[in-house]
Amino acid sequence: MDIVSLNSEPTIPRLSSCTHLQITNIKQAVKNENRVNIFVDGKYDFSLDISQLVDFKLKVGQKITEQDLEKYRKASSFGKLYQRTLEWVLTRPHSVKETKDYLFKKHAEKEDSEKIIKTLQEKSYLNDEAFARFYVENRFVKKGISKKRLELELTKKGIDRQIIEDTLASSERSDEDEIKKIIAKKRNKYDDEKLIAYLTRQGFSYQLSKDLVLGTD
Repeated sequence: MDIVSLNSEPTIPRLSSCTHLQITNIKQAVKNENRVNIFVDGKYDFSLDISQLVDFKLKVGQKITEQDLEKYRKASSFGKLYQRTLEWVLTRPHSVKETKDYLFKKHAEKEDSEKIIKTLQEKSYLNDEAFARFYVENRFVKKGISKKRLELELTKKGIDRQIIEDTLASSERSDEDEIKKIIAKKRNKYDDEKLIAYLTRQGFSYQLSKDLVLGTD
């Protein structure tokens, strides 16, 4: 029988943090030609976009460590999140706040979220001034909308007050013209009193609403 000293500790084999792995293949992704699939020790492990592949200078046969692998996996997740965010931003103009909220719902880490926002701004995909102009000129063009309501909606979307004021001041849309659009659509639905009340609830001034409603009889 082996005798083990009470002061001795059993030897537990440890995996070396410097264990080397090997990149065995790099293939273009089938669904996205801008991404490549990376195989490690004969098995698919992660994907990168082309720019990331170039930055990391990865090639078939290259030896990497476990720490390298974790770094590449994190970069892979970031690249996918950036691509999804970019596609979302390109569907229509979005404000910076809207994009931050989108990334929050995607459970993005704060550092990644800030990096994505900064990159999109640098590439001019995100611009609150351009967003405000688009929003003011396209919101309810046929239905009619008050400048007060536009101001409130832009504020909720995180647009700076000065940007809102400058955008509304430079817009050719006027409350008078917007009221006339609404009157044309609602005249047969409401009597004068109810129509005036409806317009004031939409953010138009009572006096202007009254003048235009009564003046169109």
